[in-house]
Amino acid sequence: MSAVHSGAESKDFEFSMPFVIVGAGACGLVAALAAKEAGIDLVVLERDAFPRGSTSMSSGFVPAAGTRFQTAVGVVDSAELMASDIQKKNGQEADPAIVNTLAEQSAGIIEWLADRHNIPFELVQGFLYPGHSAERMHCTPRRTGEELMGALLNAAENAGIDIITDALVTDLYANPDGRITGLTYEQPDGSRETLGCDTLLLACNGYGGNPSLVKQYLPQMERALYYGHEGNQGDALRWGEQLGASLKDLGAFQGHGSLADPPQTLISWAVMMQGGIQVNIHGQRFSNEHGGYSEQAAKVLAQPTQYAWNIYDDRIHDYLTQFEDYQNAMATRSVKTFESLEHMARELNMDLSALESTFSEMTSLADSGQSDRFGRTFASQDLLKPPYCAIRVTGALFHTQGGLEITPEGRVLDKTGHVLPNLLAAGGAARGVSGSNDTGYLSGNGLLHAIVMGGIAGRMAAAMLAGAR
Repeated sequence: MSAVHSGAESKDFEFSMPFVIVGAGACGLVAALAAKEAGIDLVVLERDAFPRGSTSMSSGFVPAAGTRFQTAVGVVDSAELMASDIQKKNGQEADPAIVNTLAEQSAGIIEWLADRHNIPFELVQGFLYPGHSAERMHCTPRRTGEELMGALLNAAENAGIDIITDALVTDLYANPDGRITGLTYEQPDGSRETLGCDTLLLACNGYGGNPSLVKQYLPQMERALYYGHEGNQGDALRWGEQLGASLKDLGAFQGHGSLADPPQTLISWAVMMQGGIQVNIHGQRFSNEHGGYSEQAAKVLAQPTQYAWNIYDDRIHDYLTQFEDYQNAMATRSVKTFESLEHMARELNMDLSALESTFSEMTSLADSGQSDRFGRTFASQDLLKPPYCAIRVTGALFHTQGGLEITPEGRVLDKTGHVLPNLLAAGGAARGVSGSNDTGYLSGNGLLHAIVMGGIAGRMAAAMLAGAR
């Protein structure tokens, strides 16, 4: 059980570092790169034997506005437009100062990672995720979070950043005023080490892997498949509570309505944005698939058997082959192909008349230009044509979006609105920019906060330490 020990200013630590980061996911690594560049001595503590984090399980897409990658292909975007998109999606529920800061800093941090640390970012083109007004997703060539994590780990190694793995942080020590003085971490053999610090960053994500906390804050996802890192146990949340930190938006999360199961492989929402649909086991659509993949998780889980079928065609299939996750789904024969609706209905045990009615309605809507009962419109050029493809998916909980309330610089606030002396949080440990529930999640919000706020927090830690000298 994570604990904070107050009144520990006199504790003797075996070793001490100016800056300690808990968590070696994308957030912690970017923060470490930023602080190291400013000349700060630091160490990163990672509970796993090999750093993976939630990033490795994602598509690795990071939104940023006004980058040179966008300019090179003629995409016009701005921080103002990006901030507006984020706030529109979350119903104006996020802290506007943090939203604006993330949008304004996004391009600079993406370009800094690319130019200084050789992260091979490129712009994702060909479709817009729901809610985005411009093509602003940046990814590495294979379009996987695993590849992004690998690139960040290479950058950390080249920068000489020390990462201690198999280091599960169990306890924090703090002065009566809330100033963190150090921590204890435990290793697999049961040995415990203490480490003092001048500044601490919590980059250890949220609580999606903790069933009791999910039941408490996200009861609608209690029985959902969890497709996040098992280490997301809510440690930052517990430590923050004990330190008197303000907690915000604990009902916010990112779900996903397109997880192939089996084999538990993420299928890109590009399927829907290029014309694909989701139907239940009866061959009927049940939602506006362009509303967003996060809120779609609950809608899929509400269907009979808690599964749905992604239906698309060869045109979309060809586009998807550039995603490694989709290639993995193909390798497990999860992608089914059919020459006709009759073939599909027979093989998937669907009602043919219902399936034909679904396709007939899409054609009629494309001809009339009207929207369906869910609010979706259809373009003639995007209508599905045989042969068809289908893949069975379910809804899943990916990661939580609420957490410790922070300033735009990443400093943790207490319940009175004052900053705690030397504690920062970013990524999943901190309050995100997705509002209070699942509908406010704009594609990429998770990695936006992890990477951009990670960079901001690393620079803030360096400034705090420099000011203390």
